[in-house]
Amino acid sequence: MSKDPAGKAYEAPALIEQDIDAYLEAHQHKSLLRFITCGSVDDGKSTLIGRLLYDSKLIFEDQLASLEADSKRMGTQGQELDFALLVDGLAAEREQGITIDVAYRFFTTERRKFIVADTPGHEQYTRNMITGASTADLAVILVDARQGVLTQTRRHSFLVQLIGIRNIVLAVNKMDLVDYSQQRFDEIVADYRDFAGSLGMESFLPIPISGLKGDNITSLSEQTPWYSGPSLLAHLETVELDTERMARHNFRMAVQWVNRPKLDFRGFAGLVSSGSIRPGDAIRVQPSGRITTVKSIVTYDGELAEAVAGQAVTLSLSSEIDCARGDVITIADAPVEVADQFEATLVWMDEQEMLPGRPYWLKIGASMVSASITRPKYEVDINTMGHQAANTLALNAIGVCNISLDRAVPFESYADNPDLGGFILIDRMNNRTVAAGMIHFALRRSQNIHWQSLEISREAHAAQKNQQPRLLWFTGLSGSGKSTIANLVEKKLHVLGKHSFLLDGDNIRHGLNRDLGFTDADRVENIRRVGEVARLMTDAGLIVLSAFISPFRSERRLVRQMLPPGEFIEIHVDAPLELAESRDVKGLYKKARAGQLKNFTGIDSPYEVPENPEIHIDTTSCTAAEAAEEIVAFLLG
Repeated sequence: MSKDPAGKAYEAPALIEQDIDAYLEAHQHKSLLRFITCGSVDDGKSTLIGRLLYDSKLIFEDQLASLEADSKRMGTQGQELDFALLVDGLAAEREQGITIDVAYRFFTTERRKFIVADTPGHEQYTRNMITGASTADLAVILVDARQGVLTQTRRHSFLVQLIGIRNIVLAVNKMDLVDYSQQRFDEIVADYRDFAGSLGMESFLPIPISGLKGDNITSLSEQTPWYSGPSLLAHLETVELDTERMARHNFRMAVQWVNRPKLDFRGFAGLVSSGSIRPGDAIRVQPSGRITTVKSIVTYDGELAEAVAGQAVTLSLSSEIDCARGDVITIADAPVEVADQFEATLVWMDEQEMLPGRPYWLKIGASMVSASITRPKYEVDINTMGHQAANTLALNAIGVCNISLDRAVPFESYADNPDLGGFILIDRMNNRTVAAGMIHFALRRSQNIHWQSLEISREAHAAQKNQQPRLLWFTGLSGSGKSTIANLVEKKLHVLGKHSFLLDGDNIRHGLNRDLGFTDADRVENIRRVGEVARLMTDAGLIVLSAFISPFRSERRLVRQMLPPGEFIEIHVDAPLELAESRDVKGLYKKARAGQLKNFTGIDSPYEVPENPEIHIDTTSCTAAEAAEEIVAFLLG
């Protein structure tokens, strides 16, 4: 006989005692269900997980000893045992009494293995909840029977649906605190069903539970004779896995790396995200579109006759074709799409708001590409599911946007294949993940627009003018002297017979950028447009002078990357704020100080000083004429 964690005797599974090797073999091949618990604060997520572990007789002795010590220290007895202590592993979380990060726990039953993610309930930790949900097959959404459906319940339900989790359990918790009322349970289920319908959620399983008392968690409770469904654990043991569903789709595998352990072997390794493949099957590599056949399927344990969804394999191909990390191998007659513009839903997860037009890194599968975002088409109101106008997205906001990439990538819609339709956005300055995204579809215009080859090259335009194209980018605070110095530089270039053109910040805002204001988002779009115009002018062989505050390093870097190496010359016209303010001929600083002019650089909007400009002009030690001489000498030197 064996003992459970509470010291009670129980019979061990017969197979363990009869044939331990057979038991271990069966255990190794059990299916694995990944699921999350989510919902509002204090709905009992951690307590539920603790109860699952405890009642399933799966607590290790050291966990139990730690639990008992904690419970004694906190004065907890018997059934009042705080099972949350089993899963809240971070000290900061203990001190604050809330879940901050995602806590993962593994447990197993006779039928299946499980990885459960206990995700935060607070809105400020939504990004952590998305992290836990990104690999889940099922979501347990908890609702406090006393509170009913709350805003955060709706938020997490929307995100779960958005991420593509199709198996959803509505666990109405703390039923013991409402005397196991069927009426209260039915009210909550009806309320949630109305909301689920607005999401397009096809189905969900409602279960009345008590995490503290254990009702309907591992076995059905006598306290709810009116409930005829399964216990939570019984449902978890039998629900269909995503890998089982994806096995019925067409074959797709994103190439993670090219494997070449021997001179005469070249394989392409990755995780099969859907479908199956056999040696001899015809495949297509996207985005190149090359077709060949599978020669062999290789794993650490040897070759396979078939690879299916969820397996990590290496494919050896019958012919040498171009295939690299980030490419997608598909069945030949059902390839994925390839595009460089998409409509997508974004969940913004950074404290700094999204800035349309700013370049971000986009990671999709094994590919990393440069991306820019348009203004949101709309932001989603979590409570009403309505669409509301938005110029940007703030922390935890959810919106629909168009996204443009610097090159085409293979993809599928997130609804069809989360592995090939999900992506993250990364801030290029600090490498923070700022958003999670789900692709809806490619923008058809991206497939209809092709680069037109022109007979007269930019080199020919430059040779005709007998000069090297350059973009002189003057940046600095308002009043630093950018326009004055740029104007003097252009006059000198004109005298020398050089072909040039000056783009001034104020002048541009009277025409091309007259629709833009001075928010951070508008400033980004202002510089993006000017950069595109300047690039076209350098293609014409001109020396372009651009005098803009351009306060953000990211946008100055964006413009630099538009041009060939060496053509972008950053000129920092450096003037202390006090000096720039003393030259306030337009009265702008005075208005900003009085609160009459919002988002003014240096006052209530930041200026990011250039880190390594090609030219640094210290206006406290040289005149505008001297600065112009220095710049022209640099340009012609």
